[in-house]
Amino acid sequence: MKRRRKRALLVAPLVAAVFATTAGVTSGTEQTPVTGPAPGAAAWRADHSLGRTLPGPATASPERVATFFAELSGRERRALVRRHPLTVGNLDGAPLRVRYQANRLALKEERRAELGRVRDAGLTREDHREARKKAGQYAELLAPGRQILAFDPRGRGQVAEVYGDLAHATRSAVVVPGSDVDLTTFDGDGKNRYGKPAGMATALRDRMTARAPHTRTAVIAWVGYTTPVGIGPDAATGRLAEAGAPRLARFLHGLARTGAPAPAVLCHSYGSVVCGRAASRLGRSDAADLIVFGSPGMRTGSAAALHTRVPVWAARAAGDWIGHVPHVELLGLGHGADPTDAGFGARVVTAAEADGHGGYLKPGTDSLDNFASIALRAYGSVRCAPASQECADAR
Repeated sequence: MKRRRKRALLVAPLVAAVFATTAGVTSGTEQTPVTGPAPGAAAWRADHSLGRTLPGPATASPERVATFFAELSGRERRALVRRHPLTVGNLDGAPLRVRYQANRLALKEERRAELGRVRDAGLTREDHREARKKAGQYAELLAPGRQILAFDPRGRGQVAEVYGDLAHATRSAVVVPGSDVDLTTFDGDGKNRYGKPAGMATALRDRMTARAPHTRTAVIAWVGYTTPVGIGPDAATGRLAEAGAPRLARFLHGLARTGAPAPAVLCHSYGSVVCGRAASRLGRSDAADLIVFGSPGMRTGSAAALHTRVPVWAARAAGDWIGHVPHVELLGLGHGADPTDAGFGARVVTAAEADGHGGYLKPGTDSLDNFASIALRAYGSVRCAPASQECADAR
């Protein structure tokens, strides 16, 4: 134990030094993870207007939720959407269209509330500025054609958006982002578009469509957990991943209950830590493949130690700064072995053309091509990294 503690004390400054000298990285601030159901759960539980008990937002399984909604009439579904939009919009297992409708109504209500704060003379100028900013973000999510599958205004804001017709898709994917992602940064901007959820999901679906134009595809950008901000204790430990993993697993269970095809789950950066903690909860109906890229580790020593039947793929660009971070896990610090190491046991694919840490899904890269092939289950088209026998065997 003394030796382990001594090694941890030696590794901690090394990790901090590597992070501190990485371009574009800011000092981290500790985050409080958003857990439990969205606001309005108490009113939902107290609602007996249908003459039956409504499924608990925090306790009912996605199977129970799916069965409940299947037994409702259209009128009853619409009534619940009107009365409890935030609850219905986040109920994993509820019909996709019902969730789209509920989240659109929830966004409208939250936007009205923020516009009311803008006009509130009792608030500060900073309060007005923040309210105006949130109202603008909600307005963007309300743009015609956007399909919001989950929305939670708490904390820094969480959201999941569908690109494509998920109800009729035969191939799908879910993108799980890493640090510094929330409602504010969900769409990104021109400079870092392909490093943010919306840009990653759009690029992936565009490539899937180009590769298989007659295949019905859909991609989901999922920001359903509290991500680390900057580099600090949150980024170097698994605390936020432990809080986010059950939310990801439940979300994927819920998709399966709606009849959606098992997706390839793409886990970027700290998102791969979340996927690592969720892996043991996932079956082949929840996820067809796990793809980790730009990963600091999955808080385990090997793919086998994840205790999942879902195949694990990995990629890392030569120019990705994450490769300079020590792959250790001592006394809770660090995230363990490098998933691209031969000994880890993942199926390693090429990412020679990826643009640094945030450019794995940039159009024209081999990493994007590989990820699209995996999501389409066209495994024979995947380009394996040299010496990755697991990848070669999968082809």
